[in-house]
Amino acid sequence: MPEPPDPQLRQAIVARVRYYHDLGIYDFYRRPVEKTESAVIAATIVTTPDPTETPTEMPKTRLVAGSAKPADRVSALRLIREDIGDCTRCRLHKQGRKQIVFGVGNPNAELMFIGEAPGADEDEKGEPFVGRAGQLLTNMIKAMGLSREDVYIANIIKCRPPGNRTPERDECETCSPFLMRQIQVIAPKAIVALGAVAAKTLLAVNAPMSELRGQWYDFRGTKLAVTYHPAFLLRDPRQKKETWKDLQMVMKDLGLPIPEKAQE
Repeated sequence: MPEPPDPQLRQAIVARVRYYHDLGIYDFYRRPVEKTESAVIAATIVTTPDPTETPTEMPKTRLVAGSAKPADRVSALRLIREDIGDCTRCRLHKQGRKQIVFGVGNPNAELMFIGEAPGADEDEKGEPFVGRAGQLLTNMIKAMGLSREDVYIANIIKCRPPGNRTPERDECETCSPFLMRQIQVIAPKAIVALGAVAAKTLLAVNAPMSELRGQWYDFRGTKLAVTYHPAFLLRDPRQKKETWKDLQMVMKDLGLPIPEKAQE
């Protein structure tokens, strides 16, 4: 059995991987090399956070979080959460947030919902979409024939902005790399961006919701659809019908049955 990796070497490799993550680089390729101790250690650190485990052979495919085995995704998400820590990277940690709201749901989900930011209820509980808007989102998910346990739910930023204001651009830019890592680990078949902030941040566009809805986008190899945020639907229930059209488009793509009444 190979000896556990040298702590200093492990620390150096972890620091380098995090450096690349901060730059937005998440894919790693392995050149053909001899199976040296250093190569084995590097592969171990990239693929799993447990430094006491070493693979019996070098991976033959590129080391991408999204291609990880389902059992590994829980560990990969845990590592991302540890990297965030008690985050002080932007001003929000000084503006009344109580805790980090990371994400919740099935790490092997085929469908992922991404909102804007935590609200007061979410900041209190530490889980996204648990207030009134969250209850509506739960009902939307149920209408699709799914449950919250079937999907994964997260936000663009992980701290509550004061007064539930719209997140600033620099706050989104600072926090969204962690979301990108979550998306890559979960590797969903489809993403639903809830609201303008989520849509514009993920797609890097500045367009009204009326232009963004009703079509598929390619987001780093994953299909992405845009619909209204549940909080907006609470203010304007008339748009629930349009939101249901968006969700039916997603259901059709995922092969989920659409109720007969909805098809009429």
